[in-house]
Amino acid sequence: MQIHTLSRHNSLLLHFLSELRDTEIQKDSMRFRRNVERIGEIMAYEMSKTLLYSPIQIKTPLGTKDTYVIADKIVLVSVLRAGLTLHNGFLNYFDRAENGFIASYRKHKGNSNDFEIAIEYNALPSLENKTLILVDPMLATGQSLVDVCKKIIELSPPKKIHLACAIATPEGINNVTSNLPETCSLWIADIDKGLNEQKYIIPGLGDAGDLAYGSKL
Repeated sequence: MQIHTLSRHNSLLLHFLSELRDTEIQKDSMRFRRNVERIGEIMAYEMSKTLLYSPIQIKTPLGTKDTYVIADKIVLVSVLRAGLTLHNGFLNYFDRAENGFIASYRKHKGNSNDFEIAIEYNALPSLENKTLILVDPMLATGQSLVDVCKKIIELSPPKKIHLACAIATPEGINNVTSNLPETCSLWIADIDKGLNEQKYIIPGLGDAGDLAYGSKL
């Protein structure tokens, strides 16, 4: 599996990531959502360099111009609810993409830290001969992304799969690369040092869904 880590080079991406993590700036949920969206836009631009393009000739007011347009038929799918903000960033750039949504959550066993991934909702278009971009801001254990991706492949196998996460751990990356097809591409804005006992990312940024949309029961 090809892995793209965008934080390896200094760029505006690091500025937005630093604001995502800052506990003071996090108090402004609108700015948090916008920063995740901006990260999605940057990731979409970098990902666009690897897509297929077709030559076209367009007519301008003063002549014609030979150029290129994206040939891939893109479907953007986000893991609810935290994925919505990152999804919007990608959609700002891939504005003609089809869209899908799938819900998953950690279903804990009693009061322990052990959990399984529950998938209870999906709304997906056909992915036949299309390029799937599956977005989820936080790649912690990686199990949610693995289970969701396998479920999508089972329902409607795409031609190509790109996975996009804002923050990941080595454990999550290993899980994804070990359990998903090698033809997938994994895109990561930044990699953190690991997981705590509750399987949350350290240092991470907290609960992305709560920070974007408010706490839940």
